[in-house]
Amino acid sequence: MLLFILRIVIIIVSAGAVWSCGSRVDAPSNESERKQLHLVATTGMVRDVVAQVSGDRAQVVGLISSGIDPHLYKPIRSDVKEIMESDAVFYSGLHLEGKMTETFERAGSSGKSVQAITSGLDQSKLLEAEDYPGHADPHVWMDPSIWSGTIDTVRDTLIDLDPDGERGYTERAARYKQQMAELDHYCERVLRSVPETSRVLITAHDAFGYFGRRFGYEVVGIQGISTESEAGVRDIERLVDLIVERNVGAVFVESTVSERNINALIAGAKARGHTVVIGGELFSDAMGDEGTYEGTYIGMIDHNATTIAKALGGNTPARGFQGKLSD
Repeated sequence: MLLFILRIVIIIVSAGAVWSCGSRVDAPSNESERKQLHLVATTGMVRDVVAQVSGDRAQVVGLISSGIDPHLYKPIRSDVKEIMESDAVFYSGLHLEGKMTETFERAGSSGKSVQAITSGLDQSKLLEAEDYPGHADPHVWMDPSIWSGTIDTVRDTLIDLDPDGERGYTERAARYKQQMAELDHYCERVLRSVPETSRVLITAHDAFGYFGRRFGYEVVGIQGISTESEAGVRDIERLVDLIVERNVGAVFVESTVSERNINALIAGAKARGHTVVIGGELFSDAMGDEGTYEGTYIGMIDHNATTIAKALGGNTPARGFQGKLSD
């Protein structure tokens, strides 16, 4: 009888262990076992905000690679497929990705969440695009104090999609906002170290309006807000006059815009007996290469501010805000 009872106990304990193990497999209890959201973002700047706030609760796919101009980008078949298979689509807005509008409308009409992350920004802080009266300048990421406002829109959209992740989204959003505030403070410090008379920023196209307003620089772009606009001979001559009259020592090229017009400025100034050099390459409509520090939003703005300040006679740390800039 004792042997029979022991056998019954063993069977019951073994069955309990199997059931217990099965329950752990069937009910994931941690982040790594939960299915990630599949999110799509347009530009690198948008992708970075979404990735920072979503953390490991999502896989974020970027459509527009570094060095590609979003003003001119048209979605290809694989982009459309990626968008339609995603849980949500995030884009910058303010007509930056104008050639993708139809694709976004199709995705939205299918019931997919399609979110312009600039939609929640204070309209009074937006600049009007000189080339397009009545429309806002879309290059808002050039001012970290404004761009940080997109974080709330991304956070709230993610919470709507995934309420269980609210705490993590909220914490990561707050942390990223703090990092942007620190970046903004750094930019102000190094850019204000440039002599006031030298705070003239001449670039390939007019993407730095918010940057100039925030940090006290006169900004002149050879081309307009959109890279589709073309600079004429008179535009070049006008800027050569400005360079000579203001004794500008450096002009800047951009990673997504041809250097042709900048080289014409340099040649024109030289013909007038004035030497002006290329102060560096700036990131305007796209970030640096993926996987690099400059391929993050903070690294992009750090690079721009440090490069500009250094070229125009300011005081800058050797490797920028966080000591991470490429040599």
